[in-house]
Amino acid sequence: MKLMRIGAPGAEKPALLHGDGTWRDLSGVVEDIAGAALTPDGLARIAAADAQALPVLDPGARIGPCVGQVGKMMCIGLNYADHAAEAGMDLPEEPILFMKANSAICGPNDPLIIPKGSTATDWEVELGVVIGQTARYIDPAQAMEHVAGYCLVNDVSERDFQQKRSGQWVKGKSADSFGPLGPWMVTRDEIADPQDLAMWLEVDGHRYQDGSTATMVFGVAHLVAYLSQFMTLHPGDVISTGTPPGVGMGQKPDPVYLRPGQTLRLGIEGLGEQCQTTVPWDAV
Repeated sequence: MKLMRIGAPGAEKPALLHGDGTWRDLSGVVEDIAGAALTPDGLARIAAADAQALPVLDPGARIGPCVGQVGKMMCIGLNYADHAAEAGMDLPEEPILFMKANSAICGPNDPLIIPKGSTATDWEVELGVVIGQTARYIDPAQAMEHVAGYCLVNDVSERDFQQKRSGQWVKGKSADSFGPLGPWMVTRDEIADPQDLAMWLEVDGHRYQDGSTATMVFGVAHLVAYLSQFMTLHPGDVISTGTPPGVGMGQKPDPVYLRPGQTLRLGIEGLGEQCQTTVPWDAV
């Protein structure tokens, strides 16, 4: 299934992408694509609904973030071997963890806001993993049972805030609009192998990132199990699993960063596409 949230910010309706391409209203089935709806019982309830009988939503409506009420958004740094080489950094011995503030989460096609004082806003196409069962001290062999599905993420980053302003990376990762999710969450059963998905990102039609989840250092099962050793993962939590090479910071001979008026397009095989236009912080 492909699950979505449709409507204005804060008023999104849970929805299903029907096989005929229409968006079907799930409001009568679940309250939101969040929490309990992402558990095995919740997903079974959605699957049992008569999709053909569900109301059709306005095809011109806004697409919201595909997961609502996210408890926490965990991110993984330097998790692609070819991206670490691009950055001139050694492969980590253990996953590098950081968090993105939930207030950064937005819809896949919402404007990307360049923060006040930013000179180094960057892009990162990433595979998002959505948790569907509570995970605490689990083994990698159990990990996939705790995954509800997958989604496309743009882990937008302000590199100067991240690297030159002291402290943790979170301050360079958490500006408003820095966490587009969606357009939809694809349930785990529809993705045969999350470690074999093509992914790409373009800015103004120029392709900067063209990679594959096959080059992850730590795969999805390892990451879910690893995180569960340090914190309890709950249904609706999101893990953003790292990016392949081609970020703006890594361009040669000089880095290339975003400025207002540009258009980003990005996608992952089977998970749809996003499109964002950059705007200055004082335009919204």
